[in-house]
Amino acid sequence: MAKRTDPLSILEKAETVAFGGVGFAGEVLPPTRAYFDLAERLGPDLRPDLERLLDRATPAGKVYAADLLDRLDRDAGRAAWRKLSTDTSAVSTFSGCLMGRTTLADYAAARLD
Repeated sequence: MAKRTDPLSILEKAETVAFGGVGFAGEVLPPTRAYFDLAERLGPDLRPDLERLLDRATPAGKVYAADLLDRLDRDAGRAAWRKLSTDTSAVSTFSGCLMGRTTLADYAAARLD
């Protein structure tokens, strides 16, 4: 039986943000699966792990962590987006078949609006 990787580890190394299937086949990427897995078991016990991801994850991983924090606690989510709003690191995004690129600052600013 194949070993299943921890969702937090997957998000920490995520290369692209996608909240649904991507490409013509609608493939669900491993970070998207990890995000949904964590969203299903979202609770206060995950908060410290998500906050750690804000500090050490890839830019895409930070987006996933901020989004999950926002779902868990609106104030914590807004604080996370504010923190990311000064980070000019590039982040790749996918929406359906369209791949994009932005900065964490711009992505976070859009979420704060």
